Amino acid sequence: MRYISTRGGMAPAPFSDILLGGLAPDGGLALPDAYPTLAPGELSGWRGLSYPELAFAILRRFADDLPADELRALIDHTYTAEIFRSEAITPLTPLADGVWLLGLSNGPTLAFKDIAMQLLGNLFEYVLLKTGGHLNIFGATSGDTGSSAEYAMRGKRNIRVFMLSPHQKMSRFQTAQMFSLQDPNIFNIAVRGVFDDCQDMVKAVSHDADFKARYAIGTVNSINWARVAAQIVYYFKGWLAVTDRDVQEVSFAVPSGNFGNICAGYIAKRMGLPIRRLILATNENNVLDEFFRTGVYRVRPTDQVAQTSSPSMDISKASNFERFIFDAVGRDPAVVRDLWRQVDTQGFFDLSGSDAFHAIQESGFVSGTSTHQDRMDTIRRVYQDSGSGIVMDTHTADGVKVGLEYREDGVPLICLETALPAKFEESIVEALGHPPERPAGYENIEALPQRFEVMDADVAEIKGYIVRYAG
Repeated sequence: MRYISTRGGMAPAPFSDILLGGLAPDGGLALPDAYPTLAPGELSGWRGLSYPELAFAILRRFADDLPADELRALIDHTYTAEIFRSEAITPLTPLADGVWLLGLSNGPTLAFKDIAMQLLGNLFEYVLLKTGGHLNIFGATSGDTGSSAEYAMRGKRNIRVFMLSPHQKMSRFQTAQMFSLQDPNIFNIAVRGVFDDCQDMVKAVSHDADFKARYAIGTVNSINWARVAAQIVYYFKGWLAVTDRDVQEVSFAVPSGNFGNICAGYIAKRMGLPIRRLILATNENNVLDEFFRTGVYRVRPTDQVAQTSSPSMDISKASNFERFIFDAVGRDPAVVRDLWRQVDTQGFFDLSGSDAFHAIQESGFVSGTSTHQDRMDTIRRVYQDSGSGIVMDTHTADGVKVGLEYREDGVPLICLETALPAKFEESIVEALGHPPERPAGYENIEALPQRFEVMDADVAEIKGYIVRYAG
């Protein structure tokens, strides 16, 4: 398999060549030149596979330049009950008749991003040890990506992590998870601004080819293709767990801010997984919901990005969206370049009335928005109705709320969990009147000493910081 750029300026490259990078050299995003597809009857052969076995069956198609035995060993080393506190890795819990919660938050940082990030850490170290290279990871987080990346990369040889986050805009638990790490290869920078400011600086550094090459800059944000590829696996795992026929359709409800998680579901559907609907849920920052309803993709200025009780989705510029739009416009990089030029110059592009938007409307994507009151009501209702007192976090509640609005009789609905509720204790207390249970080892995380720097949203200042510590 070879990878190309959404903007057409990158020569086709194998997986190992694009693994460590973020943006392609032309500013686009890497993705396969063609998606692999399932052979007739292949899904039947995957029933009963363990999570590592299923991950290998899928990921070897995307990383076919890596030796199969070494890829299998990396996957087996990643997906263990010791790391994910469950042999199933992604267990399913029934919420109602025909409605399931796919548990994705049993990893070290209690968030779905551990599923991909733990593998990414092992892949990065493997490649760097093979080549004798080093890597300075530069990323941005609205809450969960940062801690997942840092826990995956802490102590890894030849790797440093420089992580931007919006100052005082994450939950206390999220902040403590990141800033309490004392590993010498971890550097946390709290930026005066919002997540989009952090993400813009990551992209600005990635656009500086000379700086990127001189300081071996890589990324773990979902603009990194390997992150998306690893997330494809749990769509197959969820589908296999709730079906008994290879043609049976299932719908997935996915909370979405940066479009990475649901992009993995879209690719699973393109591979041939029988997905009826991909239900995209936003919070009050409803840029993506607006697009799927109207065809207009309109980013918000920094001062119009709402600070909400599902803070990991307080995003208005969805990085992975470009991969989806590339397919929607017939994989024409000239069109993609023009659309993002419009975003840069006027803040939006409009596909309403176009053939591309008509195709999108027929693609199985539907969307909706959830408000603070919606997520409080959903947390209460699920807790009361589940019988076993299921407590979900605010982001997951956004997904469940919108998912239930699109529920269809006879079609299983799988709602993707985003994080454990312990990461958003204040909101759970508001919804239920008591704090959520914390897993062992996380009882007093907010009291740990914290190590971080506070900086302005200034690319030159950030570059200077990286230069001082990159080595």
